[in-house]
Amino acid sequence: MPSPLTIGIAGAGLVGRLLAWQLSAQGHRVEVFDPAPGPEPRFDGQQAAALTAAGMLSPLAEMDSSSLQVARWGWESLVLWPQIAAQLGQPGLVQQHGSLLVAHRQDLGAARRVLARLASDAADMPQAQPLAPAQLAVLEPSLHGMAHSWMLPGEGQVDTVAMLSALHAGSVDVHWHWQQPVNGVLPHTLVLASGAHHRFDWVVDARGTGAHPQLPVRGVRGEVVWLQLPGHGLTRPVRLLHPRHRVYLVPRNPDLVVLGASEVETPDRSPVSLRSAVELMSAAHSVMPALAEARILRLDSNLRPALPDNEPLVVTEPGLLRINGLYRHGWLLAPALVVRALHLAGLQTTSSLQLSLTTTEPFHATCAD
Repeated sequence: MPSPLTIGIAGAGLVGRLLAWQLSAQGHRVEVFDPAPGPEPRFDGQQAAALTAAGMLSPLAEMDSSSLQVARWGWESLVLWPQIAAQLGQPGLVQQHGSLLVAHRQDLGAARRVLARLASDAADMPQAQPLAPAQLAVLEPSLHGMAHSWMLPGEGQVDTVAMLSALHAGSVDVHWHWQQPVNGVLPHTLVLASGAHHRFDWVVDARGTGAHPQLPVRGVRGEVVWLQLPGHGLTRPVRLLHPRHRVYLVPRNPDLVVLGASEVETPDRSPVSLRSAVELMSAAHSVMPALAEARILRLDSNLRPALPDNEPLVVTEPGLLRINGLYRHGWLLAPALVVRALHLAGLQTTSSLQLSLTTTEPFHATCAD
């Protein structure tokens, strides 16, 4: 067995925790540095973007504004997430009962444009299955007023906050350095905001928006609303196809629904505005009228890391691995990108995650010899 390596990871978000869990399981000595005060969520818009996400695993639904390659990597992650949850001893953190696309009668044109792209660009993937109103009523009786609906088989969701907690708890013998922001990442070296330099056999830059200006990454605002409605009855994620809004509903548990909009093109980290909240909740109410009686538990916003082309980036050179630009697809892409990035860097010596690397399309990446 190869000798264990010392590995320093900048960033304790989703990618950083997945890396720490995988690399420590292989016997490497891993240290993680992050500016947050600790691993627990604070919902203040300043921590990892993954904490402000509903956790939809929807490669097909995302194709209305993402590339075919993103969808393919998303399907790979749909294979990996159940493995991760099972190995963490919490299989219930991942659900795969399909997801729904729904549209009001006046928005059929916008829905057809999305469906046409799925049929042409993703012809080799599972296709959206149209549902008659009676079929939708059987599948999701809490939804009302939808003139059009489609089932997307195989898609699902992950419990984001619980999964991040489980990855942290399951990373054996990892040294977590909280309140330690990293200002620079160089081959073999992490440079802390304090000026201290830490040397490792390998370093990984998983800082998201914190990697600016070393990477041309920008923040794209995401907003979510946590709604409490005991016995709401929704069992699978729902995305509303609308000309202006990308609104989704995700049932986190029998009493909680997470409502969100996929993107707002601004680097603003301030709290959710009245206009955003009203638009989100009005759209959700039009899909699921019972939400009128829901209680608002939390309004949360954060910045998701995006590169100029909105595609993920993996860069590797001796002693350095960078993963960034997951945009609004963090939960959809992270497992597949982590497995492939470690393989690309030669660090995936024994994988506890089983993924057949048969897809040969390259990352939007550079690999230095």
